[in-house]
Amino acid sequence: MHDDKYTGTSTPPATPISDSLRASGYWNPEWNSFTELDPIWTEKFLDMAMHPMTKGLIEPKVWEFISIAVDVSCTHMYGPGTRRHIRRALELGATKEEIAAVLQGVSVLGLHANSMGAPMLLEEVARFDAHSQSKK
Repeated sequence: MHDDKYTGTSTPPATPISDSLRASGYWNPEWNSFTELDPIWTEKFLDMAMHPMTKGLIEPKVWEFISIAVDVSCTHMYGPGTRRHIRRALELGATKEEIAAVLQGVSVLGLHANSMGAPMLLEEVARFDAHSQSKK
Protein backbone atom coordinates (compact mmCIF):
# COMPACT_ATOMS: atom_id res chain seq x y z
CA MET A 1 0.00 0.00 0.00
CA HIS A 2 1.09 3.53 -0.52
CA ASP A 3 -0.40 6.66 0.90
CA ASP A 4 -1.72 9.25 -1.48
CA LYS A 5 -0.28 12.47 -0.03
CA TYR A 6 -3.20 14.48 -1.42
CA THR A 7 -6.17 12.41 -0.26
CA GLY A 8 -4.64 10.55 2.69
CA THR A 9 -6.00 7.24 1.36
CA SER A 10 -4.04 4.03 0.97
CA THR A 11 -4.25 2.34 -2.39
CA PRO A 12 -2.27 -0.57 -3.72
CA PRO A 13 0.41 0.61 -6.15
CA ALA A 14 0.13 -0.40 -9.80
CA THR A 15 2.33 -3.41 -10.54
CA PRO A 16 1.70 -4.31 -14.20
CA ILE A 17 4.97 -6.22 -14.67
CA SER A 18 4.47 -8.30 -11.53
CA ASP A 19 0.85 -8.92 -12.52
CA SER A 20 1.89 -10.01 -16.01
CA LEU A 21 4.54 -12.38 -14.66
CA ARG A 22 2.02 -13.93 -12.27
CA ALA A 23 -0.51 -14.42 -15.08
CA SER A 24 2.07 -15.96 -17.42
CA GLY A 25 3.42 -18.39 -14.83
CA TYR A 26 6.84 -16.70 -14.80
CA TRP A 27 6.41 -15.34 -11.28
CA ASN A 28 9.01 -16.57 -8.81
CA PRO A 29 7.24 -17.15 -5.46
CA GLU A 30 10.45 -16.10 -3.71
CA TRP A 31 9.67 -12.56 -4.90
CA ASN A 32 6.54 -12.46 -2.72
CA SER A 33 8.47 -11.17 0.30
CA PHE A 34 10.08 -8.41 -1.80
CA THR A 35 6.65 -7.44 -3.03
CA GLU A 36 5.19 -7.41 0.46
CA LEU A 37 7.99 -5.20 1.75
CA ASP A 38 8.17 -2.84 -1.22
CA PRO A 39 5.99 -3.51 -4.28
CA ILE A 40 7.26 -0.41 -6.08
CA TRP A 41 10.92 -1.45 -5.68
CA THR A 42 10.04 -4.96 -6.87
CA GLU A 43 8.27 -3.54 -9.91
CA LYS A 44 11.27 -1.37 -10.78
CA PHE A 45 13.65 -4.29 -10.31
CA LEU A 46 11.57 -6.53 -12.56
CA ASP A 47 11.28 -3.78 -15.16
CA MET A 48 15.07 -3.53 -15.23
CA ALA A 49 15.52 -7.31 -15.30
CA MET A 50 12.97 -7.76 -18.10
CA HIS A 51 14.32 -4.88 -20.21
CA PRO A 52 16.58 -6.94 -22.51
CA MET A 53 13.74 -9.33 -23.31
CA THR A 54 11.04 -6.71 -23.73
CA LYS A 55 13.20 -4.68 -26.14
CA GLY A 56 13.08 -7.66 -28.49
CA LEU A 57 16.76 -7.47 -29.41
CA ILE A 58 17.40 -11.09 -28.48
CA GLU A 59 15.40 -13.90 -30.05
CA PRO A 60 13.02 -15.49 -27.52
CA LYS A 61 14.68 -18.93 -27.78
CA VAL A 62 18.10 -17.38 -27.16
CA TRP A 63 16.69 -15.48 -24.18
CA GLU A 64 15.45 -18.81 -22.78
CA PHE A 65 18.94 -20.27 -23.25
CA ILE A 66 20.41 -17.35 -21.31
CA SER A 67 17.77 -17.79 -18.60
CA ILE A 68 18.52 -21.52 -18.36
CA ALA A 69 22.24 -20.75 -18.03
CA VAL A 70 21.64 -18.22 -15.25
CA ASP A 71 19.17 -20.38 -13.32
CA VAL A 72 21.22 -23.60 -13.50
CA SER A 73 24.58 -21.97 -12.76
CA CYS A 74 26.41 -22.96 -9.60
CA THR A 75 26.00 -19.41 -8.30
CA HIS A 76 22.22 -19.44 -8.69
CA MET A 77 20.89 -23.03 -8.76
CA TYR A 78 17.20 -22.19 -9.12
CA GLY A 79 15.45 -25.41 -10.16
CA PRO A 80 11.92 -24.10 -10.78
CA GLY A 81 13.23 -21.37 -13.09
CA THR A 82 15.49 -23.83 -14.91
CA ARG A 83 12.52 -26.14 -15.57
CA ARG A 84 10.29 -23.26 -16.64
CA HIS A 85 12.88 -21.92 -19.09
CA ILE A 86 13.64 -25.41 -20.47
CA ARG A 87 9.92 -25.94 -21.12
CA ARG A 88 9.64 -22.53 -22.79
CA ALA A 89 12.75 -23.18 -24.92
CA LEU A 90 11.26 -26.49 -26.07
CA GLU A 91 7.99 -24.71 -26.91
CA LEU A 92 10.03 -22.24 -28.99
CA GLY A 93 11.60 -25.08 -30.98
CA ALA A 94 14.82 -25.73 -29.09
CA THR A 95 16.22 -29.23 -29.32
CA LYS A 96 17.38 -31.25 -26.36
CA GLU A 97 20.88 -31.10 -27.89
CA GLU A 98 20.82 -27.28 -27.87
CA ILE A 99 19.67 -27.20 -24.26
CA ALA A 100 22.30 -29.81 -23.32
CA ALA A 101 24.93 -27.56 -24.96
CA VAL A 102 23.78 -24.67 -22.73
CA LEU A 103 24.06 -26.92 -19.66
CA GLN A 104 27.48 -28.13 -20.75
CA GLY A 105 28.67 -24.57 -21.32
CA VAL A 106 27.55 -23.50 -17.87
CA SER A 107 29.15 -26.50 -16.20
CA VAL A 108 32.58 -24.91 -16.65
CA LEU A 109 31.64 -22.41 -13.93
CA GLY A 110 32.16 -25.21 -11.43
CA LEU A 111 35.60 -25.92 -12.88
CA HIS A 112 36.99 -23.03 -10.85
CA ALA A 113 36.39 -25.01 -7.68
CA ASN A 114 38.73 -27.68 -9.05
CA SER A 115 41.28 -25.31 -10.57
CA MET A 116 41.54 -23.45 -7.27
CA GLY A 117 41.04 -26.35 -4.88
CA ALA A 118 43.21 -29.02 -6.53
CA PRO A 119 46.50 -27.08 -6.22
CA MET A 120 45.60 -26.19 -2.62
CA LEU A 121 44.91 -29.86 -1.90
CA LEU A 122 48.27 -30.90 -3.34
CA GLU A 123 50.06 -28.17 -1.34
CA GLU A 124 48.34 -29.12 1.89
CA VAL A 125 48.97 -32.84 1.38
CA ALA A 126 52.66 -32.08 0.76
CA ARG A 127 52.75 -29.85 3.86
CA PHE A 128 50.96 -32.50 5.94
CA ASP A 129 53.28 -35.24 4.71
CA ALA A 130 56.36 -33.11 5.41
CA HIS A 131 55.08 -32.30 8.90
CA SER A 132 54.28 -35.97 9.56
CA GLN A 133 57.75 -37.03 8.39
CA SER A 134 59.44 -34.47 10.64
CA LYS A 135 57.70 -35.96 13.71
CA LYS A 136 59.16 -39.41 13.07
